[in-house]
Amino acid sequence: MDTFGRTIDYLRISVTDRCNERCLYCMPEGYKGWEQQPDHLTATELIRVVRVAAGMGFRKFRLTGGEPLVRADLVEIVRAMHATAGVEVIGLSTNGTRLAALAGPLREAGLRTVNVSLDALDPARYRRITGGDLGSVLAGIRAAVAAGYERVKLNCVLMRGVNEEEIWPLVLFAAEHGLPLRFIELMPVSSVEVLTPKTFLPISEAMDRLRERDELLPRPSTHLGWGPAKYYQLKRTSALVGFIGARTEPHFCETCNKMRLTSDGKMRPCLGDHGEVDLRQTLRRSTSDEAVRATLFAAMQRKPKEHSFLEAYQPARPMTAIGG
Repeated sequence: MDTFGRTIDYLRISVTDRCNERCLYCMPEGYKGWEQQPDHLTATELIRVVRVAAGMGFRKFRLTGGEPLVRADLVEIVRAMHATAGVEVIGLSTNGTRLAALAGPLREAGLRTVNVSLDALDPARYRRITGGDLGSVLAGIRAAVAAGYERVKLNCVLMRGVNEEEIWPLVLFAAEHGLPLRFIELMPVSSVEVLTPKTFLPISEAMDRLRERDELLPRPSTHLGWGPAKYYQLKRTSALVGFIGARTEPHFCETCNKMRLTSDGKMRPCLGDHGEVDLRQTLRRSTSDEAVRATLFAAMQRKPKEHSFLEAYQPARPMTAIGG
């Protein structure tokens, strides 16, 4: 439990800051700050963190990046996490480009849920946003569904002037495939040039756009995972749509239950706050799990009451370096 009485039982683990795409909202153009390989936590170090965290009451874990599927030993990491006492659920956040080949092996290793970024269905627009190939992502989504995951969710980051025309096509795609879709407000986690009044599109506007075509029925009891999304069922299409409004929802942080571990071993209690605690130093200087536990606890106690996104927040490290 943190100093504000919130139960912290969810750890998002970035296994790499590398990515095979360059999304506008995640990796600034010209970004060269990738950590050198020795700076990344090893698989053994990651599993040690998971073991200690599970012993402290963390139950839900999500592997992120960068793009986690570019890490060659990811299947082995998932398998070892699955075998760790106290670990209840392992999820993955991915751009989906390498998921077609890995969906089956990861499911067999113990992965239970997958979130796939899908910011557009128009191939040209998708390439503009990510620099990647839409076809490989759609193949990855199909493979994840076929692999029998407990849940496959789609994520779309809203960007005015970029992909607002994709909102309805994405809803129809989600309904067709029976997949939950979440719309996420743009956050200042890349560069100050990315998030401006001209590019910010609030979830309230996305909801209004959907109401022009369908009726949104609130689903307050729907919880698909451990995040802050508020879900609605569209009456006509039956699509299940969630909205994550970090910048416009007044009580967004009240029930936050997560911390982040960056790929270079920093514990980050809050995405929207620069505070970090160096866990890599502890891992490499001490063989004592108690020392790791103490560092994790110290990070938990530094978790702020609220993020700082509304206070002229200036990103010090882009999202790809923090972890999704």
